Amino acid sequence: MSLVKFKKRTRPFTDLVTSDFFDMEDFFDNPWWKRGLMNDHFWNGRTGEPALNIKESDNHFEIELAAPGFAREDFDVTIDEGYLRISAEKSVREEEKEEEFTRKEFSYKAFERSLLLPESVMEEEIKAKYKDGILSFKLMKKEEAKKKEPKKVLIS
Repeated sequence: MSLVKFKKRTRPFTDLVTSDFFDMEDFFDNPWWKRGLMNDHFWNGRTGEPALNIKESDNHFEIELAAPGFAREDFDVTIDEGYLRISAEKSVREEEKEEEFTRKEFSYKAFERSLLLPESVMEEEIKAKYKDGILSFKLMKKEEAKKKEPKKVLIS
């Protein structure tokens, strides 16, 4: 008996995780995938959400969110019920009138992300900055959550 690959052509994500016969090359050759989701570096292949990096150290967390093309004033960052909510919206309109024609262009982009904060984070100490298209956060940990050096126990 031999195994034969099964190629389902209807929906590219159908049973993706559970299939033992998933063909990765066929998936990325699918025209649905090539329509732009894979090639859009800002959205990292997901609609509506910019890419995000989270790093943890002994004393704090660092969050970096890729959001090029926005200005500092375009962001709205709030802490609500243990969530860090990040949203941004930008709209640009341009109009040029000549004798024989009128050219109008506009663009609009927006996103929203919510991150559940660990209980170990001091919400009142969260700092944010925006530079070169990266929105960065530094979330300090509470003293009891910080990693402590091992303590030597004396034996009597």
